[in-house]
Amino acid sequence: MIERARAEETWNEIRATVRVEIGEASYQSWIGVLSLESVDRDSVNLAAPNRFICERVSGRFGQRLQELWRAQDNRVKSVGFVVKNMGDAITPANTESAANPSAKPKSRRLSLSADDSETMTHEATTYTLDKRYQFDSFVVGKSNELANAAARRVAEAQTAAASYNPLFLYGGVGLGKTHLMHAIAWEAQQLHPEKRVMYLTAEKFMHRFVSALRYKDVFAFKQEFRSVDMLLLDDFQFIGGKDSTQEEFFHTFNTLIDANRQIVISADRSPNDLENVEERIKSRLNWGLVADIGPTDYELRLGILQSKAEDAIALNQGLTFEPKVLEFVAHRVASNARVLEGALNRLVAQATLVGRKVTVDMAQETLGDLVRAFDRRLTIDEIQRKVAEHFNVRLSDMLSPRRARAIARPRQIAMYLCKELTDKSLPDIGRKFGGRDHTTIMHGVKRISQLSDEDPALREDVAVLRRSLEY
Repeated sequence: MIERARAEETWNEIRATVRVEIGEASYQSWIGVLSLESVDRDSVNLAAPNRFICERVSGRFGQRLQELWRAQDNRVKSVGFVVKNMGDAITPANTESAANPSAKPKSRRLSLSADDSETMTHEATTYTLDKRYQFDSFVVGKSNELANAAARRVAEAQTAAASYNPLFLYGGVGLGKTHLMHAIAWEAQQLHPEKRVMYLTAEKFMHRFVSALRYKDVFAFKQEFRSVDMLLLDDFQFIGGKDSTQEEFFHTFNTLIDANRQIVISADRSPNDLENVEERIKSRLNWGLVADIGPTDYELRLGILQSKAEDAIALNQGLTFEPKVLEFVAHRVASNARVLEGALNRLVAQATLVGRKVTVDMAQETLGDLVRAFDRRLTIDEIQRKVAEHFNVRLSDMLSPRRARAIARPRQIAMYLCKELTDKSLPDIGRKFGGRDHTTIMHGVKRISQLSDEDPALREDVAVLRRSLEY
């Protein structure tokens, strides 16, 4: 019987030998990802992260690995290969497999559920996905509904759709790009376990390409990246100015598109605004669907906080939030999901570690630095511009003497908001509205206050403008 401890030592020695023989890049791609799965009376099984690697290692290195193992331990009659966590050997653990690399191994497709390891094993490579980042946990609002809908469509599709290939997601930090990228990968693998899905950052793509150049293993690199069914590349802006990496990406892109394989890319800006990226690549990134993920509005921030609060309450027995706490945070911390989650974590820590009740006063005290950071003094100019844009009127007309209803009503709303949202006096506001008297401003403010009680449409316009200006 082969002892497990002895087999582990032997495997480490064999890997060191193969590393020298085949070079660092090939070793990392094929041998470094293997692990010792099991030992028997006269056989050893090595585990690969997926069927693709399992077949390639068996055919390309199986015989050499068996030779090296027999040289170390003559009790070993065969070396076989299995897919990790599946248990079934897809390359028979016998000498026939190793001696005949061209023989097609028996295979079984690998399925994945959301309950599996955070290191997702699939048909193309092994990568780390965050189990929290799935569609069910993505809070949808007006600013991200298009990106979310497109991401779901791509994940569910059996084959790539021309109108969504490539799918390009862009937006600022912490707005959900990476969440959607992970969600696409999870969903695609769950719905279509036969698909070879690859997710990685553009930085890792570049490092792996540079490593392949260094160790003269570019062929294996091309073979790996151009044989996938879905390629997801995060933080694409990173390859700006990296000429060789852009050249390789360009050819990989063309190969996958020509084969009707799906490409999903995310970046912090639109394709046309990417710096130091070749024009031919920008052009191709615009071929499919470009979806913007905009800044969070009040409703979306509140939704994110409610979702995170539910998770926190489930994990911390007895934790409660006083009414209006989440509304206060959503109002006063006008930022992205990461900052909001960090703010909520502070409140939970105060409640669970210090024993304080989560009230609005406690939130204001605990989050004082965040609240101050997002507090700002609105200017009359800002309010005038926002109102003019909202009602699609020229700013110069709104400040002019014109009394047409289409101009006068937006003007009065702007006066009302200036009085409500700034500390300026009525004469100060009048001067900014073409030198109007303070009584005119007072009349406009009263008129909008009265109409807000009578006209739901106007009340909604005022509320929307107030939220966009305040938060």
